[in-house]
Amino acid sequence: MKHLPRTPLALCALAALSATSLPASAQGAADTVTVTGIRQAYQGEFRRLDIPQAEQSLDAATLRASGATELTRALDLSASVARQNNFGGLWNAFALRGFVGDENLPSNLLVNGFNAGRGFGGPRDLSGIESVEVLKGPRAALFGRGEPGGTVNLVTKRPTFKTAGELRATAGSFETRRIDADWTAPLTDALAVRLVGFAEDAGSFRDTVQTRKHGASPSLAWRLGAGTQLVYELEYTQQEVPFDRGVLAVGGQLGVIPRSRFLGEPGDGPLKADVRGHQLEFQHAFSRDWSLLAGLTHRRTSLEGFSTEAELAVNRQGLFVDGRTLTRQRRFRDYDALYQVLRAELSGRFRLGGLQHRLIAGVDTDRFENDQVFLRARAPTLASNPTLAQRQAIDILNPVYGAYPLPTPGPLTNRVETQKSTGVFVQDQVDLGARWQLRLGARFDDYEQTLENRANGSVQSQRTSRTSPQLGLVFRAGETLSLYATYGENFRPLSGTDAQGRGFEPNQSTSVEAGAKFSLAGGAIDANVAVFRVEQKNILVASDASAASFVAAGRATSQGLEFDLQGELSSGLTLWASYAWVDAKTRNTFNDANFGVPVPAGSRLLNVPEHTLSLQLVKELQLAGRGAQVGGGLLHVGARSGEFTSGFELPAYTVARAFAAVDLSKAITLRLDVDNLFDETYYTNSFSALWVQPGAPRSARLSLAARF
Repeated sequence: MKHLPRTPLALCALAALSATSLPASAQGAADTVTVTGIRQAYQGEFRRLDIPQAEQSLDAATLRASGATELTRALDLSASVARQNNFGGLWNAFALRGFVGDENLPSNLLVNGFNAGRGFGGPRDLSGIESVEVLKGPRAALFGRGEPGGTVNLVTKRPTFKTAGELRATAGSFETRRIDADWTAPLTDALAVRLVGFAEDAGSFRDTVQTRKHGASPSLAWRLGAGTQLVYELEYTQQEVPFDRGVLAVGGQLGVIPRSRFLGEPGDGPLKADVRGHQLEFQHAFSRDWSLLAGLTHRRTSLEGFSTEAELAVNRQGLFVDGRTLTRQRRFRDYDALYQVLRAELSGRFRLGGLQHRLIAGVDTDRFENDQVFLRARAPTLASNPTLAQRQAIDILNPVYGAYPLPTPGPLTNRVETQKSTGVFVQDQVDLGARWQLRLGARFDDYEQTLENRANGSVQSQRTSRTSPQLGLVFRAGETLSLYATYGENFRPLSGTDAQGRGFEPNQSTSVEAGAKFSLAGGAIDANVAVFRVEQKNILVASDASAASFVAAGRATSQGLEFDLQGELSSGLTLWASYAWVDAKTRNTFNDANFGVPVPAGSRLLNVPEHTLSLQLVKELQLAGRGAQVGGGLLHVGARSGEFTSGFELPAYTVARAFAAVDLSKAITLRLDVDNLFDETYYTNSFSALWVQPGAPRSARLSLAARF
């Protein structure tokens, strides 16, 4: 495996690029074309009240108030998003409206409309991100194959033609140190640059765990002519993160060991995650009504390192015998991924048959290559009476690290999977008079998968095609209120093959949604309420109790209610509120894909709470004649299923945070953040009772920002 070159931390903190809006205008023979910004792919030009689906936009101010520097923390603001198994802290994983994608890969997401979530680059840092969009409901009619509950789109920072910059230094609990830099300026009348970078060195409330990461996102914006612009962005990050499966429950009981206790081996060292990505976008406005958006992305990621983790097999796990001696595995991973996407779309409006049409039509193609080498050293079954060294055992009540020599893992997986897809899509939203709008959309995808097992020389491949329709209806009840309903279908290909070497039928889902969107206080407040139901089939499950072969036979349903509100309640007082009730359960009895244990129909899906509430309140004020901010947030997450194989459940929790910021001068701001204000003990997600992620205790961060 090839690693990306290392970059000095100071350079990364001072170099990186991004972009916001790129104004450009052109005087034509008959009209004037004005380009006011880069249009987001697949989304067209629609007002919020005209979109027949629920959406949330976490803008820069909302993200800053939350104190989030990493994507998972930002997504806590959306009650529709639930944390999932995060692969020992090495990637972002979430469920949207109760459903998650492939648990063996990070959750898929978009970056400026490009598929860019899958891969092994570590948790996504927000240093180069301007806003986060939570796009709920099925989006396959435009985006193509994806997750049934919705998707997340990251909008990056991009150059402006006005000079501005900020340098921020942060110090906090657990010996956390971080520096962020952001600078943008025009180089000429036609060319602008943005440099965004970060570097972080942080300890943890977890014993022996320390992380290091740095990155840069430089970008260039080039006005090529009247109504035409080109933007290039680079994404570069390196992270060193110890693999940490968290704590465990003994006999289904959490809290037997402190939340700080690390159950791996410090001698394994950190896993190293690298990213190098490139995006290029071209936008041209033909007229006021028609524009072309084309682009490409090339993103390579890698992950390499050792880990020692709790053994999950009952017949090998000594903890189930004496309640304190944990059997572990040692693993080595060498993962590489390449994601390439090319797209082009035409967007415009026209009149036909006396009706106004807003059209989006285009084509895209992508290629995802997933190269995995996986080694493992595993203890024999307990029936063979293995030694403590063979079991790589650790006493959870009195751990001694390095008690036995670290074993050398042997071959387990050596394969490369290649997925290729080409899609053609069209969406037309028709104004049926002054109040009614009809949205019709469809996408055709041709998909090909090849799986090469280098261990035995076998190659399996399959090819399939799918059509994904969407139907939406909007009723404009007034200038500040709209009612809508929508229906959509979605599909997601499944990796691997069955016992006969054949590919699986794709995972498929149908979704219905109805809701209302409204504005209050003269447009200062936006809100929406929605009800939904998603039915999913062809979930990958075990065909027998050994979990050695698989079949696409599982079915599940998620239904719920959502309410979101954001805006200015009064002068200088802003509120973000998000609530979701989600009932996500299996519909048929099947064998769990990981353990082969039967999962009864009606079982709750893992890590999905019924009730979630997220609140954030910010007040702008004056303090001794200086600008200041105070605010805070509250997150309530209900009880969740923690393991399919038993009745193990993660308890509900409520955590609060607070911050205060004051302008020391026009250019310098001092800020204090306190997370988990009341030092709540809580657990965010799990994969089993032996892999449970604890939340951090109370912590504080002090930052100083200088603008120039």
